[in-house]
Amino acid sequence: MAGDDAHSDVLNQDAQGRLRTIVERIERLEQEKAEVMEQIKEVFSEAKGAGFDVKILRKVVRLRKQDRAKRQEEEAILDLYLSAIGEI
Repeated sequence: MAGDDAHSDVLNQDAQGRLRTIVERIERLEQEKAEVMEQIKEVFSEAKGAGFDVKILRKVVRLRKQDRAKRQEEEAILDLYLSAIGEI
């Protein structure tokens, strides 16, 4: 392509090589991410087949990622708000 020559002048050989390496690493990581996501999906399917509630499992995983103090603070605020509107 005619524009390729103009663009290759902007980055020197080293920068072009480095850029290519970075893009290829990102592509590999994206592929690995897709594979891991598929494995996670399979585990949730397995859990569902064993009678576990997948929605609750996702919530458990999300909560375990949080700092315990932060989670307790959020739960206290949630309880306060629910109490304030008469839901507790």
